[in-house]
Amino acid sequence: MTLIHMHSKSSHHYLHPIKLLILILSVLAIIWLVTGISWRTYELRDNDPNRGAITNGTDKFGDQFSQTIYLDQGWSASDSLWFYNTTQGSNLLPYSFFLVLEQSDSSALFRSNENIDRYGYLPQRSTASNPDGLPVGMVRDEYQNKAFMGFTCAACHTTQINYAGTGIRIDGGPANSDMESFMIDLAAALYATLETPEKLDRFVTNVIKQGHYANASEVLADLKKFAQRIKTYNIINTPRDTRRPLTHYGYARLDAFGRIYNRVLEHIMSAQQLRELLAEILSPAELAIVMAGVEPVLSSSDRDHVIERTQAYLTDKQIIKLRNKIYNPADAPVSYPFLWDVPQHDYIQWNGRVDNSGLGPMARNAGQLIGVFGTLDWQEKDGFTLSSVLGGQGFGSKHIDFQSSIDTRNLRRVENHLRKLTSPLWPEHILPKLDKQRLVKGAELFSQYCASCHGQLNRTDPDRRVVAKMISVSSVGTDSKMAANSIEFTGYSGILKNQYVSVSTGNILLQHQAPAVALLTSATRNVITTPDRDKWFIQRWVERSFDFAYTFFDNEVRSSLKNGNYTPDTTAKPFASVMAYKARPLNGIWATAPYLHNGSVPTLYDLLLPKRRVSDPIEGEYRPDEFMVGSREFDPEKVGLKSIGYDGFLFRTSIWGNNNNGHEYASGLTPHPDGTFLPALTKEQRLDLLEYLKSL
Repeated sequence: MTLIHMHSKSSHHYLHPIKLLILILSVLAIIWLVTGISWRTYELRDNDPNRGAITNGTDKFGDQFSQTIYLDQGWSASDSLWFYNTTQGSNLLPYSFFLVLEQSDSSALFRSNENIDRYGYLPQRSTASNPDGLPVGMVRDEYQNKAFMGFTCAACHTTQINYAGTGIRIDGGPANSDMESFMIDLAAALYATLETPEKLDRFVTNVIKQGHYANASEVLADLKKFAQRIKTYNIINTPRDTRRPLTHYGYARLDAFGRIYNRVLEHIMSAQQLRELLAEILSPAELAIVMAGVEPVLSSSDRDHVIERTQAYLTDKQIIKLRNKIYNPADAPVSYPFLWDVPQHDYIQWNGRVDNSGLGPMARNAGQLIGVFGTLDWQEKDGFTLSSVLGGQGFGSKHIDFQSSIDTRNLRRVENHLRKLTSPLWPEHILPKLDKQRLVKGAELFSQYCASCHGQLNRTDPDRRVVAKMISVSSVGTDSKMAANSIEFTGYSGILKNQYVSVSTGNILLQHQAPAVALLTSATRNVITTPDRDKWFIQRWVERSFDFAYTFFDNEVRSSLKNGNYTPDTTAKPFASVMAYKARPLNGIWATAPYLHNGSVPTLYDLLLPKRRVSDPIEGEYRPDEFMVGSREFDPEKVGLKSIGYDGFLFRTSIWGNNNNGHEYASGLTPHPDGTFLPALTKEQRLDLLEYLKSL
């Protein structure tokens, strides 16, 4: 009996973990099934054949179109609309504010189609998933039972080009938008509302009608708060350099990394570090007033109060001095990368900074949401949690809770969604037909002049892989500012102090000040390991575990060595490899003007020309030193957007960050990877090569 009893007891203990494992797997399977079904319901819910596009009109620079069409890129109408309208956790300002806010100098709505078009964003009609007809990539998001207007990936990665009365929408293409002006004018509109009684009365009345606020005092409190936050955001990111002209972005560019770094630096700043910086400017009595009631980890309300209080004691010059101590200038704008083939890349970003293997896509996308106004409710708590340990904080008596609005589930879905997206083919039914004779000659020239860096792939092959070819800045000769900023920018480590960050050559200790890139890495790691506290405890951990597992095991990209000619990382210089720019396959390149990583060359034909040196004769063909950007009118001869003859944004290539030198392989001025210089192409050869580039 004893033996039988012992055997029975042993069996009971043996079966228990198996039952638990089966239970866990069953729960994961149910979640996977339910989320898969709910994710796919958009195909039934919003299948507008025109994808919400405005089908005719005249844009800001007089470009006319009488129809809007989409090319075959592997996405259905519902696929496009899901990409445009799926929330990701961006909270720019209260949703009802955006719906009724007027422009600073008129009673016209800020969100009117005419005004939205002025900034280069794409106006939309109302559809099932976008009932208020917001522009492409602007959505209604919710966080902690409040509705916000925020951005999605589509705002920066959807474009339209116009030709002969036809608007051609390109999913995943680089947006022709001017976010810098959008944000400056948004702040101006909010302050004009505060300062103009008639505007304020209309605003408060219309906001309350939306049903999100109970009374005028609540509206006014949030109006002051968000006006100040957006103004502060603009001040932090204003390009500044007393030695050189300011690097304004204009259309089709954004210093996304610079702005992401600054949002991280803003939110990791500890009260102690801020107190030390303010002590250099304020008297002890003033400092005590400014920092009164501030927690060790600055909450959003703490930052609001500190900014408000310091304005009473600091001159404009002192405020700028404080800003320059904490933040870095976001002054290296680059073209928005095109998104087709991104899930198949081994390294992401113009300088190949981000490893796209394993959980890389989850961290990368979380970092982007930090940059586009994810709410970051970071605060100090006692003890440690599984999240804090996974985030690298250890087992100390205190930990930082990295709660945020960032929707990692939807970010994972977007990444998966992009796998179906393919590059657009040159539409011969709309644009001029390709010259087959030139195309054949151009293919030969491409193999000689381009193929050593720009590999080719089958655009629809589900198993395609993109191995980045990294070319050092010194070799390719293009503008170095973006790459230099990524290495040189540092910041106060604040609440991340004494954490370790893994890089290719080992671990880096985040001391009092640390590289901004390492601080961003640590912050995103902590964000993605912190599940949504709005959900039931078990649900949030099961869902986050599922997202981790799905991202890791479903991602077929594995960690690998970078390819190309670049300076490798070392223990002395752990980020040396990012002083390089990535050459990727050129499928769909015809639809991605302007060119080079910083958008400094308006057309592909201009890219095949040399930059004029002081010693060069005036006669001859050179890349333009100045040109206009902003128009969507397509030039099929030079392959790019209209760059003269209208009052757009004047792009000046003489400014560091805007330089258009380098990548002069076709002109015989830049050495190829093997060190050889090929002869400069004749004009006829340039046209042959250009014809082939159209066909990719």
